[in-house]
Amino acid sequence: MPNPKGNPQNLEPAPSDREIKLTEQLNFRVTKEMKEEVKAKDDPPEFCRQAIQKALDEDKQK
Repeated sequence: MPNPKGNPQNLEPAPSDREIKLTEQLNFRVTKEMKEEVKAKDDPPEFCRQAIQKALDEDKQK
């Protein structure tokens, strides 16, 4: 009987070219309009990561 979740290669994490691996998750609430704008981006997760990193960098400079 075949594995319903696919073959073992499908269960491995996707390869990444990042220096630091993305191992943690972060959840937060936004307005419906914000969610729609972010979802319209080509790569919503990367857009959010870059926006958060930019805000953190600016905060460090203060």
